[in-house]
Amino acid sequence: MKTFSRYILLCALGAMALLTSCSKGVVYSRFYPMESAEWRVDSVAHFDFYIDDAAAAYQLLVYVRHTERYPYQNMWLFIGDSVPTDTIEFYLADDRGRWLGNRHHGFIEMPVLLEEHCHFPDTGTYHLSIQQGMRDSVLRGVADVGLEIIRHGKE
Repeated sequence: MKTFSRYILLCALGAMALLTSCSKGVVYSRFYPMESAEWRVDSVAHFDFYIDDAAAAYQLLVYVRHTERYPYQNMWLFIGDSVPTDTIEFYLADDRGRWLGNRHHGFIEMPVLLEEHCHFPDTGTYHLSIQQGMRDSVLRGVADVGLEIIRHGKE
């Protein structure tokens, strides 16, 4: 019985260490909620974040949380402000219409790599905006859009 208890304790401690190490490099993580799970073309998600280490490389991830009401296989986004302005396209479903990403509580969360090794020129506050770039003035089924920044370490 003692061996089984030790095994459970070691598994729990290992899981806690894994979770702690996975989130250790996250320097910013925020979501911008869409009212009634509809992303209007004039609704821009704004994110302000602080970079305290200009020597480090950062991974920038955009997250889109959507429902099965989302009518398309792909999505276009306009990204801008402090980081270089860009237009990105990514897929939310495969060729057979199966949703990609992780399912949580009725939502599908799709992480999109914006930049793998982003270097900020200086420390300070940066701003990033995200706007939907689809042709619909109201994009149904989009619940949230988020930004996560993860520090890789000094290079």
